[in-house]
Amino acid sequence: MSKTILITGAGSGFGALSARALARAGHTVYAAMRATAGRNAARVAEAARYAGEHGVDLRTVELDVLSQESVTAAVETVLGEAGAIDVVVHNAGHMVLGPAEAFTPEELAAVYDTNVLGSQRLNRAVLPHLRERGQGLLLWIGSSSTRGGTPPYLAPYFAAKAAADALAVSYAAEVARFGIETTLVIPGAFTSGTDHFANAGHPADQRVLPAYDERYGGLMEQVGERLAALQPPGADVSLVAGAVVEVVDTPHGKRPFRVHVDPIDDGSAEVSEVADRIRARFLTRIGLEDLLTPAPAA
Repeated sequence: MSKTILITGAGSGFGALSARALARAGHTVYAAMRATAGRNAARVAEAARYAGEHGVDLRTVELDVLSQESVTAAVETVLGEAGAIDVVVHNAGHMVLGPAEAFTPEELAAVYDTNVLGSQRLNRAVLPHLRERGQGLLLWIGSSSTRGGTPPYLAPYFAAKAAADALAVSYAAEVARFGIETTLVIPGAFTSGTDHFANAGHPADQRVLPAYDERYGGLMEQVGERLAALQPPGADVSLVAGAVVEVVDTPHGKRPFRVHVDPIDDGSAEVSEVADRIRARFLTRIGLEDLLTPAPAA
């Protein structure tokens, strides 16, 4: 059954790939991005060309996750055009590279703002609609860094992704009785196919860097090379988009809580299995096992 899907950060990377894959699967997809009339105008045109060439319903909508006004306007635009929203994909994120000490508290807050508060802004805008309908899916694009092995120099990003994961887990229980389902899709480290590293931010405090360069010079290049060497054949970022489509196309109430797409296998799946089992066991012990699955769709 065709669904109307709103996906944030859909100008490139996982977001763009997932938007196109979902549209090919027969859904109406709103690829949300900011500056649609400015620096992302070319990406808007690319999405329109793709829709025309493939005969799919792929649209774009202006949405800046840093602005509640922009987020609310985007949700209202989608509802005005499509009449309903069935799936929200929390994908927007921003990566930064560098020694943790070099980032100011304000810079960490900015990373948190994009990766965590952006999702909160969208939830506050869209959940009243989903609750009223008594159905829907919140699909969060997480990171294996939350529970798997992690290289250094990505601390602010990893901390924000861990916070978003915790937020998603809490939301899952709090919206279940409204018939709203939750799935976390957890990509591992993909060294190509996204703009994460190319568009990554860097610390403003350059005074700290020489000391780290002396002991850790070339670290990120080394990590990138070693991660690339671990990638098995066929480990392409399109696997993430495929997982998103599979989740969306799974019937209500049957969707997995967490899906890992990690060809390198950094251990996140193993740790998450334990954590999610403990979560289920605890909710059952306190008599809230109904929160582990969404109520039947209205």
